[in-house]
Order: sequence, then structure tokens, then C-alpha cells
Amino acid sequence: MKTPKLSLGEGALALESSDDLFGRLVREQECLKDRKVHKSRVKWESDWNWQSSLRKSPWRREHPSPMQINPFSTTHPGRHWEEANMTQVQEFILLGLSPRPGLRGVLFAVFLTLYLLTLLENTIIILLIWSHAELHKPMYFFLGNLSCLEMCYVSVTMPTLLLGLWSGSCHVPFTSCMTQLFFFITLICAECTLLASMAYDRYVAICRPLHYPILMRPQVCLLLAAASWMGSLSVSVIKTACIAGLSYCGPNVLNHFFCDVSPLLNLSCTHVALTELVDFISAIVILWGSLLVALASYTAIGAAVIRMPSAAARRKAFSTCASHLIVVGIFYSATIFIYARPSRIEAMDLNKLLSVIYTVLTPMCNPIIYCLRNKEVQGALRKTLHKVGFSQNSDS
Repeated sequence: MKTPKLSLGEGALALESSDDLFGRLVREQECLKDRKVHKSRVKWESDWNWQSSLRKSPWRREHPSPMQINPFSTTHPGRHWEEANMTQVQEFILLGLSPRPGLRGVLFAVFLTLYLLTLLENTIIILLIWSHAELHKPMYFFLGNLSCLEMCYVSVTMPTLLLGLWSGSCHVPFTSCMTQLFFFITLICAECTLLASMAYDRYVAICRPLHYPILMRPQVCLLLAAASWMGSLSVSVIKTACIAGLSYCGPNVLNHFFCDVSPLLNLSCTHVALTELVDFISAIVILWGSLLVALASYTAIGAAVIRMPSAAARRKAFSTCASHLIVVGIFYSATIFIYARPSRIEAMDLNKLLSVIYTVLTPMCNPIIYCLRNKEVQGALRKTLHKVGFSQNSDS
């Protein structure tokens, strides 16, 4: 069968008719698209006008509408409706250290004794440094700051711990919980930086003794202490604001004995990725930064001690550095394991055990390790006791 042959004019006419058909189809599709866009715009304008009319209504403030969303948002309106109806937690319930009634009484007596002993030790150190001129040195200046910090530090976490052991659980309002978290973060960051400053002070005293009066003059000591406190306050404000800005819609039970970062993140019903990132970065900067300074200082001290010609001097220096390193190692190991991690911690029993180490045991051991084993502090204590005994004998 032969195909019909078209003349030049008939072929041009057929090509023109096919082009017209294609153009007509394209124009019809564009018209349909324009009608859909027009309908969606009309619907959006009507919804927006309805929202504008309700914006000033008191009913609108009490009953948020799921239609009041960004028209260009890809989030489903139902999720906004669910988030708008979330009930914010007004208080938290701290389960405490132990749920066993028979064990709580014994633990209450033990921790109350440790708390009073910690306050007594640090108060004695502060009074000795303040009242004896021979202790007005850079090392004791930092030790006085550390003792003051330890008293505040243990007083932030111990009341809720003792209350939980006494009553079984502790009800803490939301504002009080965030306040406790703010002071806790401030004090733990300040302790990290103060321990690093003390390690640097010992490095300068042992490795560069001739430059010690210049490198550790009073202005430098004040600057280091002020930077430690101000930096800790700044970090605490940022972290507390991030955690307080999360939504807590229930449950409100914290498996801990104080308001800590990880238990609060576990209770949040919103995304905590940004808060965890802020917490992780601040932990890296504060904890790891101060730990590296302390380790570098004690490493240089150890190298200098090895080169000492006297065996007695080496034993004395190693004894002092070893005791300092034990306290620093225990404190940093517990805090880094808990805070320098990019995710929330689920093993809360282990979390509570480690928290006891750096919130109770370390503040109690620091005065003994740093001060009461020091001969100058022991001499000042003997003088004070002698004066007290002499004044009592004279009065009698």
C-alpha cells in the first residue's frame, strides 16, 4: 500500500495545523494553572482575613486556631493544633537518691554529716586565709575562691538531696528548678576554670620561680578569678535559657536528686537537638579546655620534678602533685562522662552515682587535699587554736 504524497503547500498546511494544536494545548494548560493559582490565592486571602478579624478577639487568645499558621509553611496544621494545646509543666517531682525507705534514713544521716563537714572545712580555710598575712599569696587566693565556691556549690544540690531522703520525693516548682540549674551550671563551670588556674599557678611556681612575682601578680590573679566567674555566668545563662525554653508537657518526674541537664532533656516533648548541641559545645570548651590546661601544667611540673637533684624534694613534690591529680582526675572524669556527650543519658542510676561524686565527695575532699595537708595552713591553724585556747585561759 502506497503512502499518499503531499505537495509542498499541503505539507506546510499540515505542519502549521500541528503547531496550532500544540500551542492550543499549552495555552489550555496555562489557563488551568492560572485558575488553580487564583483559587488558592482567593482561599488564602479569605483565611487570612478571617484570622485578622479574630486576632483582637479574646476568644482567639484563649482558643488558638489551627488555621493561624504561615500559608507558606510545609508543617501540617494538626501539629500546630497539638502544640498549641500542650499543658506546660508547673512543677517537677524529684525521686531522690534512693527509693528504699529503710535505706533513706541512713543515707540522710550520712549526707547531712558530709554537708556540715564540708561547710566547716571550707569556712575554716576562708577564715585562716583572711586572718593570716602569711597566707596572702596567689595560691591561697585561688584556694579561698575555691572554698567559697565549694560552700555555694554543695548548698545548691544538697538541700533537695536531703529533702528527698527525708520525705521520699521532692516537689520543685518550675522556676525553682531552673534557678537551681542556673546556679549549678555556674558553679561547676567556675570550679573547672578555677582548678585550671590553680594548676597554672603551681606550674609557674615550680617551673618558672624567678618569674613568679611578675606572672602571678595580684592584678593577674584578680583577672583570672574574674574571668572564671564571668565566663561561667555567661555559659550558664545560655544553657539555662535553652533548657527553660523547651516545652515540658508531661510526665514531670525526674529520676534524680536535683535539676540536672540530662533528666530535663529527657522530659522535654519538643526537639532538643539545638539544646544538646549548645550543651555539648559548652562542655567541650569548659571541661575539655580547662582539663587540657591542668594536664599540661601538671605534666610540665612532673618533668621539672624529675630533674630535681634532691630525692626528698622529689618525693615531696610528687606527693603534692599526686594528691592534686587524684582530685582533678575524679572530678573531671565524672563531669566529662556526664556532660561532654552529644546525646541524652538514659542510665539515670549511674548518672546519680557519678553526680554524688562531684557534688558531695569532691567538695569535701578538696579542702583536705589542697589546704589542710599544707604546712603553712597547718601552722596558721595551730596559731589560731593557740590564740583561742590562750584567750579562754586568760578569761578563766
